[in-house]
Amino acid sequence: MDLKDVKLVVTDMDGTLLDSAHRVSDRFFELQEALGRRGVRFAAASGRQYQSIAVKLTPILGEVFIIAENGGLLRHRETELLSTPMDPVLRDEVLRTLEGIPGAHTVLCGKERAYLRPPVPAFREQLTEYYTEFEYLDELQGFRGEIMKIAVYHFDSSETYIYPKVQPYENRLKVKVSGAHWVDLSDPKAHKGRALELLQKHLGIPPEATLAFGDYNNDLEMLERAAFSYAMANAHPNVLQTARFKTLSNDEQGVEHILEQLLAALG
Repeated sequence: MDLKDVKLVVTDMDGTLLDSAHRVSDRFFELQEALGRRGVRFAAASGRQYQSIAVKLTPILGEVFIIAENGGLLRHRETELLSTPMDPVLRDEVLRTLEGIPGAHTVLCGKERAYLRPPVPAFREQLTEYYTEFEYLDELQGFRGEIMKIAVYHFDSSETYIYPKVQPYENRLKVKVSGAHWVDLSDPKAHKGRALELLQKHLGIPPEATLAFGDYNNDLEMLERAAFSYAMANAHPNVLQTARFKTLSNDEQGVEHILEQLLAALG
């Protein structure tokens, strides 16, 4: 394998492309433009909603494919390529379970906006970082619209306090610890790996020509679809074990570090 064979780059956002202040570097946009001129396609894959990813990538929004809601939604410009909503009956069952978990902050993630009960002020700060479009509801159970994912936040640790309570749903749902504070539940077919597979077929680019970056458990299936799979230095142990290669941390511009090598390989 050689980096010069890469035709598709897909990167997670939080903990990967974004630094700890949730910023995309100017250098990334420069590298994306240079690689785009050499025929390399780009995709962003995140647990974030589409609108939140789009805001971060505004300068290249017309060029990048966006895998949102952990793979539940795939869009390019105004074209929807994949949508995998949750079963509403199972969704309400999960919501009843979450009501009994102290410190759990629950968000229903729709295509156009997120829905939640009016939050405590501290959680509102987190909300506005990850969701640019949201609406407050008095009741989440019985919601009539399509929901792509349930996201649950815990201020201390999602893996410790949320995941054990929802782990029993793993035989019916995709349950992912997607960050230090987040657990996501979605349809079993809604994951980044399936969305990437569809995108690869859409573009005619195989895994052997795909480069992927990730840092957390919701990136595992995506990394398995890329011959050039990179774990960030700050990645979860599961990701470090799954990825074939390792790069610098998100705060050290680990994505840009490898893209520099890719650009050099392409000449």
